[in-house]
Order: sequence, then C-alpha cells, then structure tokens
Amino acid sequence: MTAGLTVLAWGCVLGLVHIFAPAVARTLVYGATWNLGPRDAEMPPAGPLAERLARAQANFFETFPILVAAVLIVHAAGLENAWTAYGAWLWLGGRILYLPLYAFGVPVVRTLAFMASMVGLVLILGAALF
Repeated sequence: MTAGLTVLAWGCVLGLVHIFAPAVARTLVYGATWNLGPRDAEMPPAGPLAERLARAQANFFETFPILVAAVLIVHAAGLENAWTAYGAWLWLGGRILYLPLYAFGVPVVRTLAFMASMVGLVLILGAALF
C-alpha cells in the first residue's frame, strides 16, 4: 500500500479519536445518563477541555476531506512520489500533534502543527496540479 493510502487509513483512525474524545469529555462532565439519553435538554458548557476537543474535531473534519480527495487524485493519476509521501506523513504528524495541543490550550505550537499539516496537503496537491 502506498504512503498516501496508509495515511488515509490512519487518518480514519484519527477521525475516530476526534469523534470519541469530546464525547468522553462531555460524558465525564454530564454523566452517563446524559450520554445514554436523547440529549434534548440544553446543557451548560462542558468546560474548556470538552469545548476545545469539540473545536478540534470540527477543524479535523474540515480538512480531512481535502486530504482524502488529494490522496485519491494523486493515487488514481499515478502521480505519487517522494514528495506526496512526505506530504501525507507531514499531514498526519501535524494532525496528531494538533489534537492534544488544542485540548490543552497551547497557543503558538498548535498553530504550527496545523500549518505543518497544511504544508503536507500542499505537497500532495502540488503533484496533482503542477
């Protein structure tokens, strides 16, 4: 399997982490009864950690579809090379670092991790566009 497709698979795993992390954080605040119920009642904010995890989740799912499309375009066109592989791994590394940095409120390094993941995307897209 190519580096890009391997990163896609690990990106899916990371997506699951992004789904469960804020849910677990909210459950710790609101309790299992809330989690098992219909969640119809308006609840107060779950606290900084749960709210940051929810924002990190939204950010991940804004960028993950772009990675999926870029990797599949490059793969289908047979344009994979060392740069696309490096870009894919850079994206994954940046996204892995981003989650705990955002969760714990680390301001500047979090942005650097995000930017590293964006550079990874550009490296992959560059193979498709140039």
